[in-house]
This record gives sequence, structure tokens and C-alpha cells, in this order.
Amino acid sequence: MSWLSPETRAGIRRTAGLVWEDRLGRVGLILLGSTLVVAVLGPIIFPFDPQDFGKTAADILSPPSAVHWLGTDELGRDVFRATIAGARLSLLIGLVATAISIIVGATIGIAAGYRLGFLDSLLMRITDFFLVLPALPLIIVLAALFGQSTVVLVLVIGLTSWPSTARIVRSQVLSLRERQFITRVRSLGATDYRIVTSHILSNVLPLIFANTVLVIAGSILAEATLAFLGLGDPVHVSWGTMLHFAFDSGATGRGAWWYVLPPGIGIVVVVLGFVLAGHTLDRILNPRLRSR
Repeated sequence: MSWLSPETRAGIRRTAGLVWEDRLGRVGLILLGSTLVVAVLGPIIFPFDPQDFGKTAADILSPPSAVHWLGTDELGRDVFRATIAGARLSLLIGLVATAISIIVGATIGIAAGYRLGFLDSLLMRITDFFLVLPALPLIIVLAALFGQSTVVLVLVIGLTSWPSTARIVRSQVLSLRERQFITRVRSLGATDYRIVTSHILSNVLPLIFANTVLVIAGSILAEATLAFLGLGDPVHVSWGTMLHFAFDSGATGRGAWWYVLPPGIGIVVVVLGFVLAGHTLDRILNPRLRSR
């Protein structure tokens, strides 16, 4: 974070401390920290080989045992190791897709809010067009049209989830551009680029950060939904693809709860962590919510 000003870095540290002091925020951070540790270190300690099929019919959808802690799937593979491997891919897709969404949304929001006029009208009409489109059907159509791969999933989710960020950032920029310190800096001869990068961006960054946490949760849910519907990457294991193959193989009808619950619980835990942390951040950064 060396590119940030000392004041911005201090503000981020102070905000992180306030989130930790909040009970719900602390729970969210603990859930996210635990999931991150599992996603990073888990596959190293418990490597998962997608080609490690069961040797006999008894290995298929076998219940938890001393050898397979969470049982096996329809191919005789270890569900515990698959769940850990799926955590990494689900988080990766959520984070990268969110990064694309936030960059696009923040850029459009800042440009529209600062420049106003024709550019603002054009960008907001495009934003409104994406806002009124049903998000999930649009994502499903795009994912089905461009194929099943992790890259396609990331791009489809990221390029369809930016409008809310653009609207939020634009409203904040509209307020900032009329502030006295912006007028003073402009009167001193500062260029638009200098004003946006040094003054506007630093002031909207906390809002962008708080919105990012919530967008990540939505991106992970979107990936799980697409994968569950059969539009995920069949080559790589994620929590969504695990649920898809669990239902596709009839695991639920055969009472193989150990195949369905682990990825489902994983999705719930990580999304709950992001939601708790995100709402806590929003309450801290929004004076009206904080006063309640």
C-alpha cells in the first residue's frame, strides 16, 4: 500500500481496528481468516488429485471413515480433500471477479460524477440498462454462450456486477466535487487528473472498500449458482461444481449427506463472513448508520 498517502493508510488501519472491536465484524473477520487459511494451506497439507478414483464399488459414495473423513463422492474421491481444494477456486473466482467489477464500476462512477454533462448522462444510461436487466438470467446466458471455463466465469460475473458500485461511487463523487477543498485545489491550477487521483479517489476509497467486501460475497454466490446449474468449469473443483455433481449423481436420493453438506456449509460460512464484515464496514463509514 506504499502508493497510498500516510493519511489513507492510517485511516485503513483505524477502520480495521473498529471492525475488530465490533462483535459481528469480529465474527466475520474470524470466519474469513479461517477460510483463507484453509484455502491457502489446505491443498498443500491435503492435496487433492481429481484423477484419484475409487478402486472398488465400495469406494463410491462411501460414508465418513478413518480413511475418508468426509466420505467419498460418486467417483470414489475423498470429499474432505475436494472441499478444501474447492475453497481455493471459489475464493479465487470471487476475488478476481470482484476486482474486475470494482475497477469498472469505480472508474465509471468517478468519471460520471466528476465530469457530469454528456459523459455523465451516457454512462448512467448504460448503468441503468445493466441495472434493469435480470442479473442471474443474463449471467447464465453469457456463461452458456461463451463456454465453460474459469476465465469465462470470472469475466461474466465481473462484467455484469459493476452497476451498483458505479451508482454508489458517483453519488459520493457528486458530493465531493462541490466541497471547498476541491474548489481551492482547482483554483490553484491542479489538473483534473491530479484532483481525481490525489483527492477524489482517496476520499471514495473507504466506500469502495466497504462495497468490495459485499460484492465478493455476491460473486462467490454467483459462481456457486452457475456451477450448480452446470455452467461451471468441469475440469476444476469448486464448491459449486461439487454441489452440481452431488445432485447430478443422485447423492441426495441415496442419503449421501457428507457429499452435499461440506460445500454447502463452506459457501454459507464464507458468504456470511463477508456480509458481516461488509455491513460492519458500511456502518462504520456511514455516519447516518453509525448514529443508530
